[in-house]
Amino acid sequence: MGRTIKNTITGKEITKPDPINEEVPFDGGVMITETDPAGIITYANRKFRELTGYTKDELIGAPHNINRHPDMPKAAFKGMWETIKQGNYWEGYVKNMTSEGKYYLVVVWIKPKFDEEGNIIGYIAGRKIPDPDMMQRALDQYKVMKNDE
Repeated sequence: MGRTIKNTITGKEITKPDPINEEVPFDGGVMITETDPAGIITYANRKFRELTGYTKDELIGAPHNINRHPDMPKAAFKGMWETIKQGNYWEGYVKNMTSEGKYYLVVVWIKPKFDEEGNIIGYIAGRKIPDPDMMQRALDQYKVMKNDE
């Protein structure tokens, strides 16, 4: 079985499934999540919950990597964190995983949320349907990066 994720609010542990090589197509509806500055989910809209298969109680308080697919290299997220922690917008191609282990492909955009003093108080993320050629290029690059880890 996969890695265990612990919900910071409920204390409940969720074991991530082993990946299944079956795609769940993303139809482009509005899929939004929000996190605190550490990447803990504070909001997940219905579309996100439906596609990932996780409940609101499982998601709120869980680290956002609950839906990270093991094919994704750590280096892909290192650059993302560096960018958003500096207060900048980030966009990238991501292979994510549902609660059943199936995968879905998206372009993710993330932007910081600021308080009145300009401090980062969290992040908001949305997803778009990826261009198939660009997505395949990203997946090919991720394979190389993953092999280098």
